[in-house]
Amino acid sequence: MSIAARDEQGGRVRMLVFQRPEKKNALTVAMYAALADELAKAKDNPAVRAVALTGAGGAFTAGNDIQDFMADPPVTDDSAVVRFLLELARFPKPVIAAVPGVAIGVGMTMLLHCDRVIAVRSARFQLPFVKLGLCPEGGSSFLLPQIVGWQRASELVLWGEPFDADTAHRLGLVNDVVPEEELSARLDAVLQRIVELSPEAVAASKALLRGPIHDGLEAAMRREAGVFRERLGSAEAAEAFQAFFEKRKPQFG
Repeated sequence: MSIAARDEQGGRVRMLVFQRPEKKNALTVAMYAALADELAKAKDNPAVRAVALTGAGGAFTAGNDIQDFMADPPVTDDSAVVRFLLELARFPKPVIAAVPGVAIGVGMTMLLHCDRVIAVRSARFQLPFVKLGLCPEGGSSFLLPQIVGWQRASELVLWGEPFDADTAHRLGLVNDVVPEEELSARLDAVLQRIVELSPEAVAASKALLRGPIHDGLEAAMRREAGVFRERLGSAEAAEAFQAFFEKRKPQFG
């Protein structure tokens, strides 16, 4: 399964750790299913006041495990990845991400749904969907322009180049940038503060903040999923994935 889940802060925080360091925590279908199940349980558990996401081995997640992804692509709306992203988008309690390294593809996308993001200074981010013959997913086509503006969103998505933690902070994608040795302490401090607050007031405030975008976000996620499935079956995506495995530049057109 490769997801480690544990209780922290006296059971008030559910910590979910991507646990495939040898693959930079690339996500598999089984991992998405486990994440969706964990979020569903945390949502319904009154003792849990917040969820934290992080990765083992100096990475957040390098995105999808391409081989696993192509063997079991998300061809339906109830696929594991769609279920996870919808659970994350709808999650009523605070979600805090600690980014100890790369956050690529869906690794970057899921951060857009988090309520606070803490990253180490050496972290690197990327939205490489177009480079892979694909399109944005997980609500990123909707959320990213709202956070960074239309032109910067176009730059990040269409060109798909990596960017560093200071850039992510300047764009409003990351709240805190810390030295690597301070990540755990900063995460603990943030979590301790949020679980000490009134849980009902926190949930009500998050609902008010997210409410105006909720319907538009879910509609965008459904549209993205449909286009993403079409792109997965395209000749461009086939060439991009083949080039990825052969460690060469893809040839489009």
